[in-house]
Amino acid sequence: MNTWLRQNKVAMWLLTVLRFYVGFQWIHGGWGKLTGGFDATGFLTNAITLSTGDKPVVKAAWAGFLQHFALPNVELFNILVPVGEFLVGLGLILGTFTTVAALMGMVMNFAFLFSGTISTNPYLILLEIFIVVAGANAGRIGLDRWVLPYLKAHVFKRHPKHDGGTPTAPAPDHRAA
Repeated sequence: MNTWLRQNKVAMWLLTVLRFYVGFQWIHGGWGKLTGGFDATGFLTNAITLSTGDKPVVKAAWAGFLQHFALPNVELFNILVPVGEFLVGLGLILGTFTTVAALMGMVMNFAFLFSGTISTNPYLILLEIFIVVAGANAGRIGLDRWVLPYLKAHVFKRHPKHDGGTPTAPAPDHRAA
């Protein structure tokens, strides 16, 4: 299954559809927050409240993080959440840094789940797992087709391989004769 997700052309097309769907969910949510005067105060306060009572939904450790870090820095989260959602959606739709976008989407989905919100989070996590496991194949029909080889060649100084599987330039041999 791993090889199929990472190398198969049919998987590549299915992952593209999946990417568009998940990306639309994120970009739609992010855009709504960017243009609608988003304020996380109520969400954070409610999540903290859900950590008390006979059957707490939110675990105490997470509620502590929300109460002592997130809530005092709510202005930061009022920027990070909508911008993060929008960028995850944009990355998935354009197929740019696809694996990173899906991984960051998973991080946000888990944060929302930890805060007591079910919604579509479990479904999105499941779909994002397929995108992350597929790696570069998930973004092959997208800008990753050009961005990743460029970064490998120019930023990370790795030479891409030809179709025949041989490197474009042989690596220098530094072994002693």
